[in-house]
Amino acid sequence: MLEKLEAIYERYKEVELLLSSPETMTDMKKFTQLNKEYVELMEIRDAYLEYKNITVNLKEARHMLSNEKDDELRDMAKDELETLLGQKELLEEKIKTILLPKDPQDSKNAILEIRSGTGGDEASIFAGDLLRMYQRYCANRNWGFDIVESQEGTAGGFSKVIVEITGNNAYGVLKFESGVHRVQRVPATESQGRVHTSAASVVVLPEAEEFDIDLKDSDIRVDTFQSSGPGGQSVNTTYSAVRLTHIPTGIVAQCQDEKSQIKNREKALKVLRSRIYEIEYKKYMDVVTSKRKTMVSTGDRSAKIRTYNYPQSRLTDHRIGLTLYNLPEVMNGDIQEIIDQLQFAENSEKMKAGGVE
Repeated sequence: MLEKLEAIYERYKEVELLLSSPETMTDMKKFTQLNKEYVELMEIRDAYLEYKNITVNLKEARHMLSNEKDDELRDMAKDELETLLGQKELLEEKIKTILLPKDPQDSKNAILEIRSGTGGDEASIFAGDLLRMYQRYCANRNWGFDIVESQEGTAGGFSKVIVEITGNNAYGVLKFESGVHRVQRVPATESQGRVHTSAASVVVLPEAEEFDIDLKDSDIRVDTFQSSGPGGQSVNTTYSAVRLTHIPTGIVAQCQDEKSQIKNREKALKVLRSRIYEIEYKKYMDVVTSKRKTMVSTGDRSAKIRTYNYPQSRLTDHRIGLTLYNLPEVMNGDIQEIIDQLQFAENSEKMKAGGVE
């Protein structure tokens, strides 16, 4: 393990030098890529220096225990040895996790899309509940949460909403939320008190950066229109809403949430870029999942991944068999335990597959 860490540490120092070179400073794409690698290597650098320090102290403690004649000093060395061995064991487990193969997209911002599914008005209301859940979670992490496009439901909530989430490792943290979310509860419109099952689909994409996708202006058709509210009614008289169509692929993205046409165009462009990038990213995910069938990262968005049962205040994540009885807290944004359990399950699968020696 020490040899592997030393090799990574050497790469860290190499990247550090490259970042300060005049050649890199004049190549923004190269600088961005190296800076991203530098940030990712910092965690391994810190672990390596800590591990190296522990191994040096262990050597000294063992030497003292073997050569010291004074019983009091020997007892001190023995206690020190036991403490250091415990620290070393914990650090080794942490390092194994750090060294696991990572999705290169994890550090990116995220594009979150929620759509109402089966269940009519209740599905739209549930989509709105999920939106608030993610919004509060992101607020707790001090992440940016910016609505790009929204279509309100006829009785509340949303039939569709797209959000840009900006924050450290936003995609890596939220990527396992993709899939079908089911809700079981008594709708407000239900006079007989019967429990209904409705659904909403969630898709989380890595936000494509400018350097990931080379979009030509000639390949994009730009249409402007008046922003509209529920039922298609116009909410302003200016053509501030923007619809972008990527002519080669037919992919469309639009934004009408800002009063400025320029800002709407910028937001729509981020979504368009990410949807085009998704085509290549899906190929990458298909290769990964064909080699390693994990219980979490299947990439199947049509799979029912989670059920929110209101009468029993129960949440169940079907992929890992996790059941919690704190549904009000979950819907208020307290989803970190679920995310941690999903990440732990994924890491365990990677270790079983031989991701770390």
